[in-house]
Amino acid sequence: MSLLETRNLTAFYRDFQALFGLNTRLEEGETLAVIGANGAGKSTYLKAISGLLRGDPWSVVFGGEPIGHLSAAEIMQRGIALVPEGRRLFPSLTVEENLLVGNYGRAASGPWNLHSVFSLFPRLQERRHQASTPLSGGEQQMVAIGRALMSNPRVLLCDEISLGLAPIVIRDIYQALPKIKATGASVIIVEQDIVQAMKVADRLYCFQEGRISLAGHPAAFSREEIHAAYFGA
Repeated sequence: MSLLETRNLTAFYRDFQALFGLNTRLEEGETLAVIGANGAGKSTYLKAISGLLRGDPWSVVFGGEPIGHLSAAEIMQRGIALVPEGRRLFPSLTVEENLLVGNYGRAASGPWNLHSVFSLFPRLQERRHQASTPLSGGEQQMVAIGRALMSNPRVLLCDEISLGLAPIVIRDIYQALPKIKATGASVIIVEQDIVQAMKVADRLYCFQEGRISLAGHPAAFSREEIHAAYFGA
């Protein structure tokens, strides 16, 4: 049994259908990349998994249990944490306070606490008492990742974590992924950057207009196949 599955997952925004019967799986200890152009349904997929969009109970299955109908708070309590697109930090809180928000509502022991997050991202310790607003984009992204890790998740969902960041900052953030996986977390990364996604993924799904256009190990596909799945033949 896979750690996390979607089964015939659909999603709607009022009358607009964004996802069409997605069947996906995430294995224990795996990094799964989801790629696709703007509007392909990648972020909607993460919203459905994390409870921001709710649907049929068995459309999302975690550890063999249906969770598709649960709220975001209930899903976080079960061990799925989302790093949202745009970081969504609390501007009135310090870096440390933003991080501490991450373990509110989930009493789970594990490797992640303030000390281990600061070890992962040393720059945050230097700025722990500063407000989050003046931080650079990369530092804000580190806070968002650290906040999610503070809940000691079994699954970490990352939505466009490289968006708008300089290449050297993206490199620093992605270098943290092996350390995160080493603690036992499984990871789903949504990315528009195909090259970056393929570097870190054990498997990938390509979405096109709310449907899966390609699935498998990154090394199994040619550049032409990925281009066709991404943009359409």
